[in-house]
Formats: sequence, C-alpha cells, structure tokens
Amino acid sequence: MVVTLYFDTATGPATFHAQAFTTSFRGDGCLLGGEGFTESSESWYFLSAVETDSGRTDGIALFGDSITDGFGSTPGADRRWSDALASRTGRAVLNAGIGGNLLLNDSAWYGERGVGRFGRDVLQLAGVDTVVVLLGLNDIGFSETDEQPTYKPAPVVSAGEVVAGYRELIQQAGELTVIGATLLPFGGSDHWGERAAKVSHEVNEWVRCSGEFDGVVDLNRVMADPGDSDRLHPAYDFGDHLHPHDEGYGVMADAVVRRL
Repeated sequence: MVVTLYFDTATGPATFHAQAFTTSFRGDGCLLGGEGFTESSESWYFLSAVETDSGRTDGIALFGDSITDGFGSTPGADRRWSDALASRTGRAVLNAGIGGNLLLNDSAWYGERGVGRFGRDVLQLAGVDTVVVLLGLNDIGFSETDEQPTYKPAPVVSAGEVVAGYRELIQQAGELTVIGATLLPFGGSDHWGERAAKVSHEVNEWVRCSGEFDGVVDLNRVMADPGDSDRLHPAYDFGDHLHPHDEGYGVMADAVVRRL
C-alpha cells in the first residue's frame, strides 16, 4: 500500500513517527503523478493510521516501547515482531509501540506515558480483542544512563510503582484480553545497573506469578543468554544488549503464538 500526501502551503512543525524503519519519499510541488520524489527518510510524517474494515474482531495490539516499535529490525523489510506475529497468526496485529516510551511518565521526546495513551492507542481501535503489554523497561533503566536530555524525566522507580502502572492498564482494558510480557534481559546495556537489575527481577516475577494478567508470555526467559540470564541471547542481540534483531523478533512472535 502507498499513501501520498500533498500540502499546498507550509505546514509548520510536522507530527512524525521518528523511527518507522520503512522508507518514505518526499519532494517539492505536487507529485501525484508519481515522479519527482528526490528525498527520503525513515520517518513517517503526519499520517497516524490507515483504517480498514475486514469484519474481523480478533485483532492483537502490541503495546510497548522501542522493542515493539521495531528498533534493530532491518529497515524496509517489515521484520518487526508485530510483522512476524501477523505472518504467523493470520490475524491483524496493530503496533502501538513508541520508541523510548515510559509506562509512568510523559516525555517531551518519547510521547505520552503508557497509562495515559492506552485508551487512544489500544482501546479505541476497532476489532481488537487482545493486547500484549511489554512496557516499563525505560522507566527502570533511564535513571541508570548517562546524563542525556532525551532520557528525561528519569525518576528512580520501584517495582511497586511499575506494578501499579500495569494494574491501571488491566483496569482500563475492561473485557479486553490482556497478556503480560516479562521484560527482556538487558544486562550490559546502558539501561543496566544494580538497582535496575533488582527492580526488573521483581517486576518480572510479579508478571509471572501474580495471576492478574489474563495470560503471561515469558519473553525474559525465551530471549535470555543460557550462560547469563540477565543478558540478551547473543544470537538475538542487535548489538546494544537491549534490542533484538530480525531473528530475535521472530523468536518473540513465536513465544506469543504459543501462548495464544
């Protein structure tokens, strides 16, 4: 599918999806004839969705951060884990991931907090009956990083605060089936530290054992290095010890398929 936009006057600042991992093309003037697109970008601008009606009601929404957004996947190849899950299930899969997104706090760089945007980005979508929640790693890890303006706010959060955020999502979801995903291993990344290790372990244990989600997919164990469970498996690591690459995203999709 191709969507072409034309603006006959200057628009001012553009809304955009910064890391779309798919090439967009642009050029000056009216180019509805299909020629003259001389510039490219891996961001999407202005367009937030294309809605279609298939008559189905078994859609799956993936709600998360850059891992759900597809960071580390091959640009232009549709190899995010949402793509992999759609190809394996034949169901509509809606990607509600925002790179850098936080569960508990708004960010000038990475959007509205998860508990605030859940209604807009999941509950208002037609045809969705299941949501997979994989969010909270940035809340835990931002305060471990170097002083970077994009990683603000970066309050030190407890496992209890993250759990409270999950409970809020579960409450908002109502009759929707909510599958909780444990946070992926991130040892060795810039988000890792002694405190982050403790909190992430506690959060993951709550996801596994609380019984408050309708179902659980243990991505932490599926994606872990057999020799060091705190680290992402080298065979799935994009290279920053935080994000998977194409093969890793496929493994994540397989784990969700087994749970479904």
